[in-house]
Amino acid sequence: MKNLTDLLTLIVGHRRDSSEELELAAPLSCPECSTDLKGSELYARYRVCPKCHYHFGLPARERIDLLADPGTFREVNGSLSSVDPLRFSDKVTYPKRIQEAQRKTGLADAVVTGICKIDGHPTVLAALDFRFLGGSMGSVVGEKIALAFELAIKRKLPIITAATSGGARMQEGMLSLVQMAKTAAAAQRLHDAKLPYISILANPTTGGVYSSFANLGDVILAEPRALIRFAGPRVVEQTMGKQAAEGSHVAEALVDWGLIDMVVDRTKQRDLLATLLHLLRSPFKLTSDKKVDKYEAPEKAHESAWETVRLARHEMRPTALDYIRRMTSAFVELHGDRLYSDDPAVVAGVADLSGQAVAIIGQERGHGDTDGRRNNGRAHPDGYRKAQRVMKLAAKFGLPVITFIDTPGAFPGEEAERRGLGLSLATSLALMSTLPTRIISVVIGEGGSGGALALGVADRVLMLEHAIYSVIAPEGAAAIIYRDAGKAQDIASSLKITAHDCRLLGVVDAVVPEPEGGAHLAPDQAAWQLKNFLLRELIELQGQSLDKLLKTRYEKFRRMGEYSSVFRTAIVRDVTQLQEYLVRRFGDLRDKLPRKTSEEGEHGDG
Repeated sequence: MKNLTDLLTLIVGHRRDSSEELELAAPLSCPECSTDLKGSELYARYRVCPKCHYHFGLPARERIDLLADPGTFREVNGSLSSVDPLRFSDKVTYPKRIQEAQRKTGLADAVVTGICKIDGHPTVLAALDFRFLGGSMGSVVGEKIALAFELAIKRKLPIITAATSGGARMQEGMLSLVQMAKTAAAAQRLHDAKLPYISILANPTTGGVYSSFANLGDVILAEPRALIRFAGPRVVEQTMGKQAAEGSHVAEALVDWGLIDMVVDRTKQRDLLATLLHLLRSPFKLTSDKKVDKYEAPEKAHESAWETVRLARHEMRPTALDYIRRMTSAFVELHGDRLYSDDPAVVAGVADLSGQAVAIIGQERGHGDTDGRRNNGRAHPDGYRKAQRVMKLAAKFGLPVITFIDTPGAFPGEEAERRGLGLSLATSLALMSTLPTRIISVVIGEGGSGGALALGVADRVLMLEHAIYSVIAPEGAAAIIYRDAGKAQDIASSLKITAHDCRLLGVVDAVVPEPEGGAHLAPDQAAWQLKNFLLRELIELQGQSLDKLLKTRYEKFRRMGEYSSVFRTAIVRDVTQLQEYLVRRFGDLRDKLPRKTSEEGEHGDG
């Protein structure tokens, strides 16, 4: 290892990401597409190529200027500077390297911290600068990051960090390494204080920074094609004896792996941060000055259960995303279970519903899903873990949760079983039963078995008029009972899977009307009607204390399946239907019974 630059190149894996380039002496052309950058306003303002959107390195103060409202940033702890605890020296002493970095960057060390406003929201902001010894984290960087988290806690403010780093600073030895523990602990204290933390990962983010505070955000964003790994490709190659897979080290791969929420172009970051800060810190709560009666869908005697099954499965029936887009004015989709992957069969995020921030989770089957990406709404374990992550986020910030149920069932494949399908369903049920926030679930299409119920443990369970909710699909029941799935139509009514059946059984609380002929014929009207129901239920739930709500939620599901008035009502209805059928088929049997004479009545055996 010849010098520090060689070491940084090894850690990062791309020589073009070295500190020399990040000094931003305006390049003549883009290294990715060779576009001439002279005169480019996009490059001048954002350091982004106007053609391929390659993101150049960005000094900390320039990044702050892009994110903060003009004139609002006030730096804190700006004078802290590194010392030489190990008396470390290679060809150049550590103090000389610090002095040279300070001269080149104008910074005391590799991070700038302070308080600013973003779209009017007071926020603590910390930005690392790769030009300063590769953005490495020594004692000063760790101290300033920890102080920034503590300042956010003291002021009850959200915090945003923007990381670009080669990892821990070797010139400070173990004192550098333990900054990982210090900053992670500080981030956890912020989480315990229920304050938002948004982490931005820029190119590169590796080693100790990536493996500590930068990876602990409630929401994690990354810049396009940013190198993000614990170990850079060169480290993998030289320690493992093989090259890292092509594309495995970039931000886009981390989205697929479920490790970050999204990749965001630098030009759009400020607007997205403003939206997230608004939703996660929303001061608004819906109320009403009068009680509005709900109009539930009337039961239609002529409609068969099989007709309802066909409507629930109609290929043009509105999906979760269709309702979300029609009902909300803002929706920020969050991705991934932070463990294995991002399952497209589940969509989840935070949204604005008539001025109130909510978390929305939906099973998404898609329309004409020819490539199978949505899997017809059949979620893997990763999808349920993503849902659980967003539920916990909602509880942390006091956001009501709305779930949209629309799935034939969980994906039953061998790979899903290996990744813990049963456990993911069980933990979802358990989590929702005690989640300390309001929950409303809506069956919007096909609610199939445990895969549907795993998003259905709620304070209010609504069901669209032409939806179905079942322990097993009619085809499955027919295959078991008749050994012929083709007789599904014959058994559908016996399963009691329609909205009105479920309402009678006490499984759902209300039946939401649909446009005549089904929601697919007038999706805007269907969304409007459902939104009205949701708002009424939300207002009612917010009038109750959380303690009472959690107790009622438990008791509600605890009572299901008991012999109760609900079951007596169902039995009376079935007996009445049977009597009506017998009368239609055979007439009134009482008229055909032999009548007793008065003498027989007095002296018969009785």
